[in-house]
Amino acid sequence: MFTDLFLYGLVVPVIPFILRDRLDVPQSQVQFWTSFLLASLAGANVLFALPAGIISDRASSRQWPFLAGLAALFFATGLFCVAKNVLWLVVARILQGMAAAVVWTVGMALLMDTVGSENLGEAIGTVFSVISVGELLAPVVGGVTYERFGFLAVFSVGFFLIAIDLIMRILLIEKKTAAKYGKLDDCSGTSTLTDEEAATEQTPLVGNKDDIEDWKIPADQPAWVRTFPIIYCLKYPRLLVAMLFSLVQAIIIGAYDATLPIEAQELFHFNSLRAGLLFAPLVLPNLILGPIMGKAVDRYGTKPTAVIGMAYLAIALNLLRIPQKESTTSTGHGEIVKLGVILAINSVGISIISAPGVVEQTNIIKMFHLANKDFFGDQGPYAQLYAINSMFFCAGLAVGPMVAGMLRESYGYGNMNSVIAGLCLAVSILSYFYIGDKTKPRVD
Repeated sequence: MFTDLFLYGLVVPVIPFILRDRLDVPQSQVQFWTSFLLASLAGANVLFALPAGIISDRASSRQWPFLAGLAALFFATGLFCVAKNVLWLVVARILQGMAAAVVWTVGMALLMDTVGSENLGEAIGTVFSVISVGELLAPVVGGVTYERFGFLAVFSVGFFLIAIDLIMRILLIEKKTAAKYGKLDDCSGTSTLTDEEAATEQTPLVGNKDDIEDWKIPADQPAWVRTFPIIYCLKYPRLLVAMLFSLVQAIIIGAYDATLPIEAQELFHFNSLRAGLLFAPLVLPNLILGPIMGKAVDRYGTKPTAVIGMAYLAIALNLLRIPQKESTTSTGHGEIVKLGVILAINSVGISIISAPGVVEQTNIIKMFHLANKDFFGDQGPYAQLYAINSMFFCAGLAVGPMVAGMLRESYGYGNMNSVIAGLCLAVSILSYFYIGDKTKPRVD
């Protein structure tokens, strides 16, 4: 996941220069094609995520889809490197989006197979902390490398990282494979639990074994539901609110990415490098706090962390209206410090909301899986679940920058953040009523 996000961010600051200097795209069209190339990746991810999840759930091993995703990423990076016109750049970004869909769906499913639902919060918090390093480093590395060493050097960094990733994926041994050959006493992944063990494992979620029967899905389902079994579960409002949680989480991140550099440029006359470094206080606290907040989800449940995290961000986002345009050198420095501190405060909120949405979705699907083994198969629909989660998240990353940009231009940066803060408050309220709710799904 680090590799995927790093390669995404590595070329972001370079795209305008590729369009202008290598492909001779007129300056008036650079913004359009830059936005279109970014949207192409997100769109491909949304379209390909569910098929990737279905393939992964039905494959005998998750390693082969994982390697296929890396092959697509390698080919996309190479195509981006040698492309001589905009069309091939678009094709390269679409391939990268397809690769990202595989990475996220299969990667999250592997995570679930390995750590089980009890430790999923801490694991997800750790994952998002690590990939945040990629989010921070990639644009800076890409910009500096392009400026100092040129175009090919940027892609050399990418290919080097892909090579490391390839070695790690080849050496990967899935936990269920290790158990099969007697290298583990047991496997906590979903596919190897007996019904009795599964019922015991899920006691905190359902209270007793008999409650599993309440999650039974009627047998007379149409063919398209049996082909895409995860679709049936989306009838459950609790799961939809958990997906909404992930959507809003991505909208918040997309809003930061789209508006913070421009606001810093207008307030403090920052160049692209200094604007990139401004993300450090937004990312670094999350790197430290992510695993801690994820562990809190495992210990205290999804409801309190979801409610508190979104309510906290509703306050933190409103604080971003405080920094003002510099009038003197000393005042300007003071305002920069204010912005950095407020971004760090926001980062705490981001770390709180990183895990509860995905953990909640996993808890729900695990109960459906335990009660309907024949319907979902031995591996369960977890890759399909994370595919849909990826679709919601990518939709948020696509909608967030566009909506935030329009709101900022029309109503100002402070009011833009207040609107997003209102959205966070609404999700906090919905989370109080639905996230972690023990109400039966009323399958019928």
